[in-house]
Amino acid sequence: MNTPLVLAQSLSILAFASYGMACIISPHFEAEFERYGLPKFRRLIGLLEIMGALGLLIGFVFDPLRVLSAGCLSLLMVCGIAVRIKIKDNFWAMLPALILMLLNIFICIAPSIN
Repeated sequence: MNTPLVLAQSLSILAFASYGMACIISPHFEAEFERYGLPKFRRLIGLLEIMGALGLLIGFVFDPLRVLSAGCLSLLMVCGIAVRIKIKDNFWAMLPALILMLLNIFICIAPSIN
């Protein structure tokens, strides 16, 4: 068993499931997406995060879905970092997206658990 992969995958599942749900239902995230200039995309991004978390969960038993989901979540975080750069957020505001991007790149390229 690849313990670092299991831990990384579990952390990513928890992070994206919780961020995705918050993105859909939290007034704080509604205000954040206004600040980003992307209010129409808030629910879509939340749904993509939840779908990515589900894909990682299923990826524990179906490895190709792990790779696909982690790759897509990495790209989503690249876009999130780009938005934060565009609106001139500081490094500390970008750090969660950067960490999640790197975590999911690791999940994407790590050898299979099985």
